[in-house]
Amino acid sequence: QVQLVESGGGLAQPGGSLRLSCAASGNTLDDYPIAWFRQAPGKEREGVSSIRPDGSTYYSESVKGRFTISRDDAKNTAFLQMDSLTPEDTAVYYCAAGRRYGAPFAINNYDYWGQGTQVTVAS
Repeated sequence: QVQLVESGGGLAQPGGSLRLSCAASGNTLDDYPIAWFRQAPGKEREGVSSIRPDGSTYYSESVKGRFTISRDDAKNTAFLQMDSLTPEDTAVYYCAAGRRYGAPFAINNYDYWGQGTQVTVAS
């Protein structure tokens, strides 16, 4: 079992930055692909970024060039650096981990989910 806890959300101004963290406990994340998803009010949960144990990264088109995913397996933590934020980035952000590979943003590939952290981008 893996427990995931996100932190780092909050209020940012358009053009600003936030850094989300996803801390894992219960098991090490070395072998797990990790992903960040987000869900805005009235919308479906969507994949934002994913990173595999070998360091391969994936980004949705909407965040490519603005967000950077990373992982520190020694600290059992993953990160999502979010720059050039826009109001459209407002959502609850979730981190997820799972042993299955395949499509990086397929929700069914992830067995473990955090509780989410709210990101609000507004002036």
